[in-house]
Amino acid sequence: MVHVAGSVLDPDLGDHVCLPFDGERERMRATVVFTVNGLRRRLKVVIITHADSPERTRAWLAPLVPGFADAESAGQVEILACADTHFTGGSLDPARVHSGLLDAHDRARRHGQHGVYALIDASYGVRDAPGQAALEAATNEVFGERWLAAVCQYDRGLFPREAIDRAASVHPIAPEQALLRFANTADPPGLRVWGDIDLTNRRAFASVLARLEKEPGEVVVDASHLAFIDAGSAHLLTRTAVARRPGSTVVVCGEATARVLRLIRAEEFLTVRRVGDV
Repeated sequence: MVHVAGSVLDPDLGDHVCLPFDGERERMRATVVFTVNGLRRRLKVVIITHADSPERTRAWLAPLVPGFADAESAGQVEILACADTHFTGGSLDPARVHSGLLDAHDRARRHGQHGVYALIDASYGVRDAPGQAALEAATNEVFGERWLAAVCQYDRGLFPREAIDRAASVHPIAPEQALLRFANTADPPGLRVWGDIDLTNRRAFASVLARLEKEPGEVVVDASHLAFIDAGSAHLLTRTAVARRPGSTVVVCGEATARVLRLIRAEEFLTVRRVGDV
């Protein structure tokens, strides 16, 4: 059983979390803890519902969260229906999800909040789990800007184990898997990554790297604070370099990561700069 009082319900901005749960009691408790933490951090809390309507969610949540009514009146809490954020004409709409998150960020700034805490009832995707996983992966790019944290709640009573494992793999953070954090960089264009990358979150790492293939000039992947990467995940760095202009992909890393890159002969396709040499 997931212990919902853990750090996955108090994420940092930039975290994209998959949280499986068992039963309504656990889902509701997680919603309360997440909302309290978002308000404590003085962020905009956006709760996107599916199993419950926004009205029913408000009715049971408000009495359990101190200051809820005032926070909602001040624009610090919003409860939205998934039908109005994730679908167009009955079909999953990644573009609508993306624009909706950006709009929430704009509203947060207008209300004096520096970021968005989003709690999403993932049961919206039970009829199209592969499409949902693709949407979750595509959304990772937004988290690199570090103004958004999201926890996606997956009901084990609705999703088969295979679907939950697929969903977890495209989230950089999930219980019982390696924890990956990342940030987009602009000068030079690139990516900063820290934490751990292995088979459990490799698909998430692939989605994070995808943005770099569109960059026309040199990109730098700063992995200097990456604690661990396995060979399979390191191959993704090589594939990214192969997809780009030769000689335009740089990885800055410590000796442990450099050793893995040497093992897979990545230096034939990208430039490795060790931290001590930078």
